[in-house]
Amino acid sequence: MTISKQIKVLCVRCNVSEAELARRLGKSPQSFNSKMKRGSFTVLELEGVAEVLGVEFKREFVLSNGEKI
Repeated sequence: MTISKQIKVLCVRCNVSEAELARRLGKSPQSFNSKMKRGSFTVLELEGVAEVLGVEFKREFVLSNGEKI
């Protein structure tokens, strides 16, 4: 699943429109829509999405032995 698709699902589950999410992030709905089409989010931006929606964002690599980095 792409990051844009994940954000769409997150919006549905959090009962927030993509336009409202854009406003909460301080972006115009048009610029946010363009970013969604490109799927070009930085980790910092994803952390911001999580913060404004009140959810937790985890990023990690998991080695074959279960170790997380």
